[in-house]
Amino acid sequence: MDDGLDDLDGRILYALQRDARHTSAAEIADEAGVAPSTVRKRIARLEARGVVRGYHVDADYQRAGYQLHALVTCTAPIDEREQLVHEALDVQGVVSVREVMTGEDNVRVTAVGTDHDDLNRIAQELSAVGLDVTDENLVRGEHVRPFDSFAHDPDQS
Repeated sequence: MDDGLDDLDGRILYALQRDARHTSAAEIADEAGVAPSTVRKRIARLEARGVVRGYHVDADYQRAGYQLHALVTCTAPIDEREQLVHEALDVQGVVSVREVMTGEDNVRVTAVGTDHDDLNRIAQELSAVGLDVTDENLVRGEHVRPFDSFAHDPDQS
């Protein structure tokens, strides 16, 4: 695999992406045919190298009282993009920001709010930090899965 990742690293990443909370090093070790201590050491190494950046809760914002989930598309000057992304993360209601490698529409902000006034405030604050808001879309749902190339055998999951 790229960046010095071997098959065991891939298996570990796949298992953690699938369900980090309920997957033990012993379970991964059993599937891979190695010792649990080997898996624990590999996880520590993946964390230290920044390959595993954290463990995140997949929150259902609607059930938590935030009925509106929006994708806000913005444009930032290329030389200011990284700084503006960090400032956007400080806006209350913003839950993620992606930098996109394009000239226009190069920042994608995911935000949640309780009502349209909340979303309007978020868009205004994004504009105030220097982002040009070009589009706003309500998100009906979001679905994720582990990256199958990390799996030893993508057909077995």
